[in-house]
Amino acid sequence: MPRVSEPGDDEAADVGDWRQRGRARRRRRTVERRRQAHQLALLALEGPWDRADLTARLVRGSRLDDDDARHLTARLHERFPDAPPDDPGRVAAAILALPPLPVRTLPGSVEAPVEPMPVWRWPVPHWRTLGDCAEALDVDVGELQWFADTRGWNRRAGAALRHYRYRWVPTRSGGVRLLEQPKPRLAELQRRVTRHVLAALPVHDAAHGFRPGRSAATCAEPHAGRSFVVRLDLEGFFAAVSAARVRALLRLAGYPPAVAAAVAGLLTTTAPADVLSAAPNTRDRESRRRLLRRLAAPHLPQGAPSSPAVANTVAQRLDLRLAGLAAALGARYTRYADDLVFSGDADLPLHRLLPGVRLITGDEGFPLRDSKTSVAAAHQRQRVAGLVVNASPAVPREDYDALRAILHNCVRTGPAAQNRDGHPDFRAHLLGRIAWVGATHPRRAARLRALFARISW
Repeated sequence: MPRVSEPGDDEAADVGDWRQRGRARRRRRTVERRRQAHQLALLALEGPWDRADLTARLVRGSRLDDDDARHLTARLHERFPDAPPDDPGRVAAAILALPPLPVRTLPGSVEAPVEPMPVWRWPVPHWRTLGDCAEALDVDVGELQWFADTRGWNRRAGAALRHYRYRWVPTRSGGVRLLEQPKPRLAELQRRVTRHVLAALPVHDAAHGFRPGRSAATCAEPHAGRSFVVRLDLEGFFAAVSAARVRALLRLAGYPPAVAAAVAGLLTTTAPADVLSAAPNTRDRESRRRLLRRLAAPHLPQGAPSSPAVANTVAQRLDLRLAGLAAALGARYTRYADDLVFSGDADLPLHRLLPGVRLITGDEGFPLRDSKTSVAAAHQRQRVAGLVVNASPAVPREDYDALRAILHNCVRTGPAAQNRDGHPDFRAHLLGRIAWVGATHPRRAARLRALFARISW
């Protein structure tokens, strides 16, 4: 028998519907705030952490007005006085803890306009979606996201499932370096990104490492015959390049946030905890601690085929500022990977050059390794990128003599007896050393090649 509705049933149903709709609205607002906080966090991490740049980035990339952007910048600086780790989730949580900004000013709100078309600043391929990116790299979207690892699963996976192989190696200065070698499929994706995207990005003329037509010899040549040669070394060059900086570079090129995040994920990685815990001890504990902290965050891996090109492009502003400082002080400047070289006449103001370099490198996120700084006058041996530049760039005489002695002994006793370091391809190793001599001294190289031709292989 159907139930006869009592007076007040409709009113109770209306109240129940109203409460359900209220809960749904609150859930939608919560989800929207979290999404918006994540977008603001990505914007905040896409560039320098100083107040002016951060405020301008928030205004440009969201619907925040100037006052709201300045307020958010101030609160973020209170929470993170120094640049925060490249962890959008942590920054988003800090934003969520703040009082909510007006809905009309939040990025991606209902009133937000349609996102404008990308502005392509360099001749890069126009990948507007993850599908475009995946198709160009000859993978599907799922594989792209797997290799990009934007959720950071790689650092928690077992060795068999990781995208990289890891090996700690000692450095000549007594420190350690982590070689992070990508496995074949990821390495091929990185090479494709290098050919399609990175080759189109600008690099400063002062950069000589890892560039076609450039070499250690071209890096050293501008400093030949100068009264003073100043060499400085950047600490943890590749590890100092964070994923946030790579994303910011790709966003500047014109890529939408999702594409920039995926491509940056292909080019960067985070070292697993067990790899970090296996790091050898060093004499400089503070330097080791800084290195481990950088490796624990998403960074540029030393060992990936794409890392040199990324580092050169990210360092363009560093090179621009250092070249400007050198020009202002009457000096010359070149860079080969993490080696900075300045040279000048007898009146070179070192008391202004050295503090200026330290200020610029620190401001650009590339701290100096103090133990590697050297100043050589004309009466001392001046070396740049392994070459002596007192007169014209050349391999040191003792290196040439040692190589000639090895070749002579190879002729007498055979190459196997001279391969004391166990090179897997000793013949190629010797040819490489001869080519190194020939880059700056063809006549010496010709004499070495004549000795090499007499070796019985």
